[in-house]
Amino acid sequence: MSTNLLSALAAADRAVVGASEKDPLLQRDKLTLYRYRPIARPARAAPLLIVYALVNRPYMLDLQPDRSLIRGLLGAGLDVYLIDWGYPDGADRFTTLEDYLEDYLAGCVDAVLRSASAPALNLLGVCQGGTFSVCYSAMHPELVRNLITMVTPIDFHTPADLLSKWLRDIDLDAWIGAGNVSGETLNQVFLSLMPFRLTQQKYVQLLLCPPDTRDLETFVRMERWIFDSPDLAGAALREFVGWFYQENRLLRGTLQIGGRNVDLKSLRQPVLNIYGARDHLVPPASSAALEHLIGSSDYTGRELDLGHIGMYVSRRSQQQVPPLIAGWLTCKPRR
Repeated sequence: MSTNLLSALAAADRAVVGASEKDPLLQRDKLTLYRYRPIARPARAAPLLIVYALVNRPYMLDLQPDRSLIRGLLGAGLDVYLIDWGYPDGADRFTTLEDYLEDYLAGCVDAVLRSASAPALNLLGVCQGGTFSVCYSAMHPELVRNLITMVTPIDFHTPADLLSKWLRDIDLDAWIGAGNVSGETLNQVFLSLMPFRLTQQKYVQLLLCPPDTRDLETFVRMERWIFDSPDLAGAALREFVGWFYQENRLLRGTLQIGGRNVDLKSLRQPVLNIYGARDHLVPPASSAALEHLIGSSDYTGRELDLGHIGMYVSRRSQQQVPPLIAGWLTCKPRR
């Protein structure tokens, strides 16, 4: 490795993540709900709450000024809020999906509605956070005006789903036990799905390319995010893997959260479903299944030529995704 590259990497390692200013609106246990400061004239749209996955950290949505889904949404005048689930520890090992949806997520929805003096909000769910958002919207349709799902798994048994094939027959008692599962363990599972591309090829390309400081800063930020993996609450992970990946209850209509049926036919609000043609974690067919399960007649599906992470951090996504979301939302009546 050249001296120039080493120097550039050392400088890039000091790069901060997060490009947009925000303020905490609610803090509960490990969770923090943020409201982003506006940067443009307000649009005629209800407040937008972003629900990210429990795995990895949500700052990938706001990595740096030129690679920020959130900054693009703010630039369109949207009032943006984000849930940061934090870092679970041993005290959270008994936290269930009911706790996450009917307590934490519900509390964030209430805080956003009070802050914005609005009767209902727009919900944007990303990956597992999209699955959470679908479930919450089906159980509380009166509080969700419009639903947006991004790279969201719905059918967990599609043929191209490598993660599902790995998790479908795993012994949950042996894997999870009575504690949490370390983020590092699950991160290694994700990397193993495309081992050469995700663990070797990118480093070879790094050595072959000229040491451009700006590109190296992006590379280091993304590496930091990839390996910044919170531990996962054991009870919630056991339920999510068992109910979704192993039993596919959401698709089959047999899912219950806290004793309540999650009936996707009760989801009648407008839905925008965005997924990637090159997504190796959530195959397009898994996301596209949503169209035929919901009760809404106002459904828009968009398959973009992007991968799972590229959907919100690639250069191409910055030109496509924020305008798609903002344009779709602002044409909906606020009521």
